[in-house]
Amino acid sequence: MISGIGLLEGLKTNPLGGSATGGVTPPVSPASTATSFAAALNEAALRTVGSLEKAESVSLQALQGGEIQAREVVDAVMNAEQSLQAAIAIRDKIVTAYLEISRMAI
Repeated sequence: MISGIGLLEGLKTNPLGGSATGGVTPPVSPASTATSFAAALNEAALRTVGSLEKAESVSLQALQGGEIQAREVVDAVMNAEQSLQAAIAIRDKIVTAYLEISRMAI
């Protein structure tokens, strides 16, 4: 469904603290986690923009009388809508987490 989740494959751990593959997970520095999270967000944003641009391009080609079938237009628009909804949901979760952290007592 969401192909960007595959980037987080290496973060799976079991409840006992080891990795999902059975080995011991090495400690991860906070800087590298922040960088990979930012990279994952950037990748997701770029995919969403690409999906929206593709839907726009396919729609314009169909309106201009190109050899685009209605099914291709609908598929592109539905894919773009799904990507946009996922991006909005992720943004809402990030804003909610930020507000939750800002309300914490120091």
